[in-house]
Amino acid sequence: SFSAAFALFLLSMAGVVLNYLADRERDIFRATAGKTPVWGKPPKYITAEYETTDRTTGITTTKKSLLLASGFWGMARHFQYFFELTAAWSWCALANPVVNGVLPLFYACFLTYLLIDRAERDSKKCHAKYGVYYEEYCKLVPYKIVPGLY
Repeated sequence: SFSAAFALFLLSMAGVVLNYLADRERDIFRATAGKTPVWGKPPKYITAEYETTDRTTGITTTKKSLLLASGFWGMARHFQYFFELTAAWSWCALANPVVNGVLPLFYACFLTYLLIDRAERDSKKCHAKYGVYYEEYCKLVPYKIVPGLY
């Protein structure tokens, strides 16, 4: 029906907008070096140190990153993926897979697999890069994509 299609469209657009807002929140946090409120409160974050080695000179330097644990980023480490998946599944549902078969769901299924795999790889990469700082971050933000579930 038109009303069901319109509701799915609105849900998908909410996913797109919330994905943008989550990314923007992190960008502003980084641009201000953590000195901006997140959802009206001082942000929770971890200052993580890590080392890099220049391949040509062999010189090792210590750098810092801020791991945001407030706002969208305090709900799940990749909560923006949830918004991407909300949009994808809504778009696929608009194709009415009940009538048109499962092929319209391919994009949403593929994206779900891709983002879950990416979240796993990112966790391993961050753990290797930040070590104990990332373990502390994971205690503050225990979920990867869906708060309370995964």
